[in-house]
Amino acid sequence: QVQFVESGGGLVQPGGSLRLSCAASLSIFQESTMGWYRQPPGKQRALVAHVTPLGLTSVTKSVRDRFTISRDNTKNTMYLQMDNLQPDDTAVYYCNFVPLRGERWGQGTQVSVSS
Repeated sequence: QVQFVESGGGLVQPGGSLRLSCAASLSIFQESTMGWYRQPPGKQRALVAHVTPLGLTSVTKSVRDRFTISRDNTKNTMYLQMDNLQPDDTAVYYCNFVPLRGERWGQGTQVSVSS
């Protein structure tokens, strides 16, 4: 099974920025559409953005003007640049395949936005 390791989260003030990283353990990453998911406190996990193997991207409407997804297939790594963060962006952020294939979730990275 592929292992995912998310990093880059933290505590920021509203309007701040963070860049999340997702490292995958196997090269199957390079052939797969990958996505960032997030789970706010008390809510279900949901897909935020995804990127195809060739770099085509899609970002959910609510964050489209603030979040940018990208990938580096040479490093088996995916990124999520988050700008102008708002309290509603507070969540644990995870990466995984799109669509899901039953792979185990990583530990995620906590993003907290608060003044």
